[in-house]
Amino acid sequence: MAVMLDHVIAQVLAVQVRLLACQARLAADTDSEALHDLRIATRRLRSLLRPLHELPGVDQLDGAAQALGNLTTPLRDREVLAAQLLEREQFAAAQVRLAHRAQTFASVAQSAELGRLLAIADAFPMFLRAAQREGLIQGLHQRLDKRLEKQWKKLRQALQDPAHDRHRLRLLIKRVRYAAEAYPQLEHAGRRMQRVLKRAQGDLGDWHDRLQWLLAAEQQPDLQPCVAVWQTQLQAAEQHADATLERLQALLAQR
Repeated sequence: MAVMLDHVIAQVLAVQVRLLACQARLAADTDSEALHDLRIATRRLRSLLRPLHELPGVDQLDGAAQALGNLTTPLRDREVLAAQLLEREQFAAAQVRLAHRAQTFASVAQSAELGRLLAIADAFPMFLRAAQREGLIQGLHQRLDKRLEKQWKKLRQALQDPAHDRHRLRLLIKRVRYAAEAYPQLEHAGRRMQRVLKRAQGDLGDWHDRLQWLLAAEQQPDLQPCVAVWQTQLQAAEQHADATLERLQALLAQR
């Protein structure tokens, strides 16, 4: 139990360090990946916390991470779209979406959401140590193992559904992939499984991006020059994703 608790605390501290680094990069507008890295760190924190929901402070820390995710999602979506527009040589449309980037980054760095997340993360290890002293943490290894296995079961069932929802599958794949990385000692995903999960997440991400861009194009006229290409890419992404999902399903059957 103590070893697993030490692992959880070490992971939270590591995420806290990454968040602080991202905050500094955003404040200084040093690079275009700062927002993306902030979101990855936040997502990994939530993956670490999801199986721990009954422990003291977990709901507060997860809620703060969720709030930061909600704040940054539309900002990151705009960044990704701008990069795609630059690739398609739609420079004017890209610049519209890149305007005021420095101010946007600074606002995230100074946001109440990020400040609250950092404050709760700072206090979180003390909550866990207090719970440990009071005997509130028992059988942590076994509980984590069961909860991660439930996540795999949900993914397996979703893949077996002929009318599966690609968006839901993308979220379930993210969940099991990041949870397996958060708790490697539980050995829920070997290297081959991790590779297939990463590929499936990437393929579904490509599909999701094109779908979102096509929906946006219905309301934003400056995206119209890209519609034909995105429609073709959407079809190709669906085919690639479905093929990868078949490989994932076959691999899960051997698990």
